[in-house]
Amino acid sequence: MLTLFREIFTWWNHQTFGTRLNVLFFGTLVGKDSFGNKYYKTKKGKRLIIYNGEVDASKIPNEWYSWMHFTPNKIENDHELKKFEWQKPHQPNLTGSDQAYSPKENTDAIKKKYNSWKK
Repeated sequence: MLTLFREIFTWWNHQTFGTRLNVLFFGTLVGKDSFGNKYYKTKKGKRLIIYNGEVDASKIPNEWYSWMHFTPNKIENDHELKKFEWQKPHQPNLTGSDQAYSPKENTDAIKKKYNSWKK
């Protein structure tokens, strides 16, 4: 029940209730990516995405980014990129998380450089 209220009244945690209704009544599923995000297209041509988990635009992989932004390319209908063995898999922006990049053995980057006024 709390999830329903959160979805109706907030937009920063997950998709809004209006987006869910728009997808339910007017959307047709186009595909799904490796993160579990679902991509929809309405009859009017609007393109929507239902994120798996927290809403973060950096979760959109390259093969779906051009589709979402109406950029024509060769793989628009296929959504499968031929990856080379040297290419790394797509990752969302990890800045500010525990998985963020830090140079090897750089412990100064993790330490706070300020004193909190709350104790």
